Amino acid sequence: MTLREQFTVPKRYNTVAFALMGLGLLAIIGLYVTTHTGGGSPAEKEIRDARFWASLLQNSVYFLLVVNASMFFITATTLAWGGWQMSFRRVPEAISACVPIMSVITLIILMAIVFGGNHAIYHWTDTEHVKHDPILNFKKGFLNKGFFTVMTVLTLGLWSFLGWKMRQISRSIDDKPLTVEEGKRYIWKNTVWASLYLLVFALTVMSSIPWLWLMSIDAHWYSTMYSWYTFASTWVAGISLIALYVIFLKNNDYLELTNEEHLHDLGKFMFAFSVFWTYLWFSQFMLIWYANIPEETTYFAPRAQGPYKGIFWMMLIINFIFPLLLLMRRSSKRNYTTMTFMALLIIFGHWLDFYQMVFPGPMTNPVTKVTSVPLIIYDFAIALGFVGLIMYVTGRTLSRYPLIAKHHPFIKESVIHHT
Repeated sequence: MTLREQFTVPKRYNTVAFALMGLGLLAIIGLYVTTHTGGGSPAEKEIRDARFWASLLQNSVYFLLVVNASMFFITATTLAWGGWQMSFRRVPEAISACVPIMSVITLIILMAIVFGGNHAIYHWTDTEHVKHDPILNFKKGFLNKGFFTVMTVLTLGLWSFLGWKMRQISRSIDDKPLTVEEGKRYIWKNTVWASLYLLVFALTVMSSIPWLWLMSIDAHWYSTMYSWYTFASTWVAGISLIALYVIFLKNNDYLELTNEEHLHDLGKFMFAFSVFWTYLWFSQFMLIWYANIPEETTYFAPRAQGPYKGIFWMMLIINFIFPLLLLMRRSSKRNYTTMTFMALLIIFGHWLDFYQMVFPGPMTNPVTKVTSVPLIIYDFAIALGFVGLIMYVTGRTLSRYPLIAKHHPFIKESVIHHT
């Protein structure tokens, strides 16, 4: 069998990618104009400005964590010495190539928010307010501009560098078969670098970074499950993105060594981690509801009972009920149409999750304490712009390197894989 190892980007694919990026750029311009014109009190102007930056924050952080989940997939399976994914490993590698570009965009947005003078998103950036706020004053050891900046730059730099290193190691054997001894050394090198990445991932995505970037929006509130909740949300969305590209390439007669067995396993991940996300959602919500402590329930009040309750409950239905009902059957996880629909739905559902995580805080008037829901169409259009950017970078990366790591010592395990 002759393998199609080189991917050629379809003209229509790039056209769609550029159209989405153009739509996103127009949405950013339109949102800026609508939020920075008109009168009103200083508090109202600050909220309108915060509404603009909150949209960029939500979209950039969400899609950065989603594409970064692809490298987590690679390193986790590498550390487990798994071979089933080798036939399509170049797909998550190509998606993870978006991380450096997304990191730069996210860094610019975060720094503009922290140093821009608008304190509606991150209240702890207002030093005068912190002095008179016992809770924020207690947390100022880590909730300050200096620590935030250092942690953000260090994290984004390590994600980008270690991801690049893993891709370089993978591509280093494209042109030469390995002897048995060379294969052992290669696997060991892969394992060491994957361990380093997972260590950084555990200390950032599963720990500190969601506290700084997202939980500090509601700085008076905290949850010990927040980072795991954020990880589960972007992890299942990341697996869905990998599944979409596998299906896309299969439909275009690529990835001949990948079959319904591999797609079935991706479907298992989508099903299992949708349930895992729900477990974390329920645990966080139930414990706070049951305790009924004002300092804790203030986070869920505008979400579960206030103006965001429609989005809050709808994203639960999308992210739990639909995967539970549609992905439970074995045949569903092997069906291209069902898997495509569910992958798109999961990515959108967890985008909604991030929407309700970010917006209630900045959209609360500090004077009247009224929380509003902005017009979501702008935010969705900006999201499509990020989708277009991911499409372009991923497609370009896929076309530059062989689609199959045919010299990898574990490639045979993927060829004969069955569930």
